Amino acid sequence: MEIAPGAYRFARWLDGSRQRALADECRALVDGAVPAYVPIVRGGGKMHVRMLCLGRHWNGKTYRYEPTRADFDDLPAPPLPSSFRALAREIAASAGMTLDADLCILNYYDADGRMGLHQDKDESPESIAAGIPVVSVSIGDTARFLFGGLKRRDPIAAILLESGDAFVFGGPARLRYHGVSRIVPHTAPPELGMSGRFNLTFRRY
Repeated sequence: MEIAPGAYRFARWLDGSRQRALADECRALVDGAVPAYVPIVRGGGKMHVRMLCLGRHWNGKTYRYEPTRADFDDLPAPPLPSSFRALAREIAASAGMTLDADLCILNYYDADGRMGLHQDKDESPESIAAGIPVVSVSIGDTARFLFGGLKRRDPIAAILLESGDAFVFGGPARLRYHGVSRIVPHTAPPELGMSGRFNLTFRRY
């Protein structure tokens, strides 16, 4: 479904078996040797997600990408798995776009998780100017996803993203404001054996 020029939602892109496999991979990563953590952003506020960056780390205090987690524990960002790259490429192609991802921000939202309206604008100027898309994949509980315009005060659409859904925004939609206002508890498919939501956003720096 085309939400806006350059923005597409793919309902249930991943079937049950692929969702289970991805949920297992996400669990292993967020609780792995370089675990997910709750970032503190500039100004001192805490984010309402646990975050793990793969390929490159996003520093919440400087709003820049870097090889190590200088804002937290100085550990290097884990590599981006080749299977994740392939998934991002596959989804982008279905939207008629090309993405050779070199980073993924993996966020875990619990029942109180949310993300304020923001633009994804910390990637390289070349990537943004080219309109290279961001590819998002949802696993677990349903999220109320907000998708606005190029200005913060533009009208905002609320879209329910369910487990297995994919969302792509690139080209003219690349810098649209977006966020997550709430998580709907107990909506994850029972076979995933999880509560909360994993969201993977693939990008090209």
